[in-house]
Amino acid sequence: MNPAPNLVLVGPMGAGKSSIGRRLAERFGLAFVDVDGEIKARTGANIPTIFECEGEAGFRAREAAVLADLLRREGLVLATGGGAVLDPRNRALMRERGFVVHLKVSLERQLERLARDRSRPLIAGDDRRQVLERLSAERAPLYAEVADLGFDTDHLIPPQAAGRIARLLDERWTRPATPTPQDHTA
Repeated sequence: MNPAPNLVLVGPMGAGKSSIGRRLAERFGLAFVDVDGEIKARTGANIPTIFECEGEAGFRAREAAVLADLLRREGLVLATGGGAVLDPRNRALMRERGFVVHLKVSLERQLERLARDRSRPLIAGDDRRQVLERLSAERAPLYAEVADLGFDTDHLIPPQAAGRIARLLDERWTRPATPTPQDHTA
């Protein structure tokens, strides 16, 4: 078991980090924070605007700062952005301050789940399949490196996935005795 004060969800876009994370937070009586939502709240700008104005490097710097700030706390369920694992410092901090669950999803399911989504700058172009394949090749090893638990969400709706993950967490995750949740939902 990995004792950790927070639960951190990593994985590609479309894996269900936010929808599953909200349910896990409710199940465990913890606060839920979507890291991208927290970035939006702190900057007053949406993610595409940040990418447009500051580029991906600027966004990643903001993401790292918000993640570090959040992981100083206890009793949170964090839904990270798909690229949060790119920074080795983020990965180290996630491992140190969280029980990390890697939510897995197939390329076909990602394409289905993201078909109408126009809010993600990295897949704003024409060939989503090619971009998602490239991102998977780059990030899948990093998700695996940081994860305490891997879970495939492909054929499950969020309530089913959250229920199954919660049972696994009951067996594998040692939580603080008295978390002090502060709701930061986005």
